[in-house]
Amino acid sequence: MTDRRTLLAGALLALSLRPAAATPEDEAAAVRAFTGGAPLRAGRVELDIPPLVENGNTVPLKVTVQSPMTAADHVTAIAVFNEKNPQPQVITARFGPRAGRAELATHMRLATSQTILAVAAMSDGSFWSASAEVVVTLAACIES
Repeated sequence: MTDRRTLLAGALLALSLRPAAATPEDEAAAVRAFTGGAPLRAGRVELDIPPLVENGNTVPLKVTVQSPMTAADHVTAIAVFNEKNPQPQVITARFGPRAGRAELATHMRLATSQTILAVAAMSDGSFWSASAEVVVTLAACIES
């Protein structure tokens, strides 16, 4: 016979093993903080990330932005966001016209299948974006 202590211990264990996750609202708030509420435009940004990953502990991604990278027209920052990891903002990289090209390559952890969003801030104050769906078969970011 199962007593209340055993049930409570089982429930606490189940809660402690589930991935800590941000919400889509958390992601939207992080994007608003990055853009200052400016609208996102589709285009100019290419997000290269595998659509299916076996292990969410190390997922490669590359963001490339079409820009002449001149003093008058260049990328000032690239940020990557997610909707279900513990933290909605993955990385922000700053650029200047002397960077030569606007490109960011890194690895990230994914708690579960979700949409990844890359946003580029331009020197003219505009913000461009691209997103990609990623299916994860073995989750990462499990906190106890």
